[in-house]
Amino acid sequence: MSAASAAPRRAIVGLLLAAGASRRFGADKLAHALPHGVVVAVQAARHLKAEVEHVVAVVRPGSEATAEALAAEGCDVVVCPDADQGMGASLACGARAAGEAAGYLVALADMPFVRPSTIAAVRDALAGGAALAAPYFRTRRGHPVGIAGRFRAELEALSDDEGARSLLAAHAAELVKVPVGDPGVIRDIDTPADVAPPPRV
Repeated sequence: MSAASAAPRRAIVGLLLAAGASRRFGADKLAHALPHGVVVAVQAARHLKAEVEHVVAVVRPGSEATAEALAAEGCDVVVCPDADQGMGASLACGARAAGEAAGYLVALADMPFVRPSTIAAVRDALAGGAALAAPYFRTRRGHPVGIAGRFRAELEALSDDEGARSLLAAHAAELVKVPVGDPGVIRDIDTPADVAPPPRV
């Protein structure tokens, strides 16, 4: 990678949302081990860190073990006191902690099956000038979602459980669809059965 091509990538900040309550899982799903032994949140962080230099991880109060594990992976960890308000509040916390950036790559810590190559493709779309970018597996939009830095104020104002959905809907005409052959972009972990390896396509 040349210095010229690396510069815009360093200006994109990864926002790893790890502040969910795991109500359907019955325990802290982010601390649950995948079949190869790595816990869910750490796997998601490793894939994101492989493609984005600076990652801010947002955790809920009382998640010391997850916070320590993500910090050990090189993430800047921020505790969101409003995590119970939903994903939008967590995303706002992350955006405020990240500060000004050329763009934000929003990933979910309960989606450890997203391939690094998919993360790189969305990052490159954002670095190439897309206002918004998202991976599409067949016809379904997935994660991570790329959001240009000019939307920072809108990100910081989020407070509900919709995450970035309202922002994407308001600016749908500016969304760049990134086609990928990666089912991991639509596969999150809600129950213990979801921890099994993803099907091959």
